[in-house]
Amino acid sequence: MSVANITTILKDKIVEKVWLKHYDKTMQPEINVDNLSTILEIFESSVAEYANQTAFINMGHEITFEDLDVLSMQFAAYLQSQGLQKGDAIAIMMPNLLQYPIALFGVLRAGMTVVNVNPLYTARELQHQLIDANVKTIVIVENFAHTLAAVIDKTSVQEVLITSIADMLPAPKRWLVNFAVKYIKKMVPEFNLPQAKRFTHAMAIGENQTYSRPKVLPSDIAFLQYTGGTTGVSKGAMLTHQNMVANLEQVSGTLEASIAIGKDLVVTALPLYHIFALTSNCLTFLKYGCPNLLITNPRDMKGFVNELNKYSFAVITGVNTLFNSLLNTPGFADLDFSNFKFGLGGGMAVQRPVAEKWEKVTGTVLLEGYGLTECSPVVTVNPTNIKSYKGSIGLPVPSTDIKLVDDDGNEVADGEAGEMLVKGPQVMLGYLNRPEATEEILNDGWLSTGDIAKMDAEGFFYIVDRKKDMILVSGFNVFPNEIEEVAAMHDGVLEAAAVGIPHEVSGEVVKLFVVKKNDDVTEQQIIDHCKSLLTGYKVPKIIEFRDELPKSNVGKILRRELRD
Repeated sequence: MSVANITTILKDKIVEKVWLKHYDKTMQPEINVDNLSTILEIFESSVAEYANQTAFINMGHEITFEDLDVLSMQFAAYLQSQGLQKGDAIAIMMPNLLQYPIALFGVLRAGMTVVNVNPLYTARELQHQLIDANVKTIVIVENFAHTLAAVIDKTSVQEVLITSIADMLPAPKRWLVNFAVKYIKKMVPEFNLPQAKRFTHAMAIGENQTYSRPKVLPSDIAFLQYTGGTTGVSKGAMLTHQNMVANLEQVSGTLEASIAIGKDLVVTALPLYHIFALTSNCLTFLKYGCPNLLITNPRDMKGFVNELNKYSFAVITGVNTLFNSLLNTPGFADLDFSNFKFGLGGGMAVQRPVAEKWEKVTGTVLLEGYGLTECSPVVTVNPTNIKSYKGSIGLPVPSTDIKLVDDDGNEVADGEAGEMLVKGPQVMLGYLNRPEATEEILNDGWLSTGDIAKMDAEGFFYIVDRKKDMILVSGFNVFPNEIEEVAAMHDGVLEAAAVGIPHEVSGEVVKLFVVKKNDDVTEQQIIDHCKSLLTGYKVPKIIEFRDELPKSNVGKILRRELRD
């Protein structure tokens, strides 16, 4: 049985033994794709139904669903008043702050497209994304404005809205935190953006403007979510309202029975600009009227645990490295887990020692799922009622077809491993302005994941290996072509090849093989060069010099041989 299709396979033994065993018996194994709404409609429904309940918490301050409704409408009205049109690309570049959901839903309510931007991007990376997406306006936290200032003249950006970290907090806390961040901790490098406005000023303008609700269709693009795809430069995955809402319905089918609607607090430590947290935390729990606890700096593990100690939380999502760090932070094991229901891991493989320790400390199973940006992102997930960690990425979510194929595209025999192909309503429209790259990964509705998987007799899937060369560092995609291109910019590098090697904390780290042009080049010089052009998690941690690199008969560098 090599195709796991919740509509075909589950007509026989699996529909009884797996689906109805693990999932809510009232939940159908199919979603009605023709009857899907838009994110805008889901948002409007939630802010009306849960108006007086807490929507987001950050730095000790809460905003209700009604607050979110009012503030996001003000921002939407502002955008519309500036002559921006439906479908225009608006970038958001910030960590987890209250400004993020306000800006996010403001953009969507204006009928525009959200372009999520990693605030840790280098100037080179930011420039590429802003140009590629044809971004018209960017909302950016001032801590990273210097990066934008270095490239804005080379982009299509017409307006910059600057915000400080504590802008949504009440006075005097707002003044104190912003002062400390800028002048005591000196976390805001100098920048020159004379055309920039304050985000708060834009909100004030929007308060006096009239919001006009646009006609948003399920086929409209909601997000340009950037990823490297399987190879090459970062590409904008076009995720429509239908893609995102379909995935919300699919996630609901697996989690709904375990969530107390309007009550359960979800801890959001992963950045909301990442597709995992965007769908699984922000959109899913907004749909259910549940509060989101936004963690701005999860690297401060002591502060993170102190924050958790203030709340009765029900769900935490994260990657393996986050769970491992929590388990090794003093005070975490002493938290109140009486209302805690599950941790959900994705982005990278959950390691068995981490999962077993998590179960021992929290008394709950650490669930694992699988997804990718091109699938909005969830493809499979473990049911919430499994008794213990089993190393599986779970079952396909509703209306999702999976087949495993060999190198020739033929389905493999039962029990054998093959590349995982996915089909479902959550699969992206394609890559923005890149038809050739889209054709490489999408064929007749089937998305090639590049991951090698197998399926057991119950329909649970397991990742065996990766076919593609992508490197996975703490849940973030790192693509060898980009690392190699940057390395080749160094005058002392003749050739370079990047691969991922196992790492006990981050899953993988980047190792770079280099052929020198001259003997004077050092490992540290190459690392420093890469640091100046790449986000930190992409920078090679290990450099190995070689006289030559293995190549195919047509001259292609054989990364697999280097990995082996």
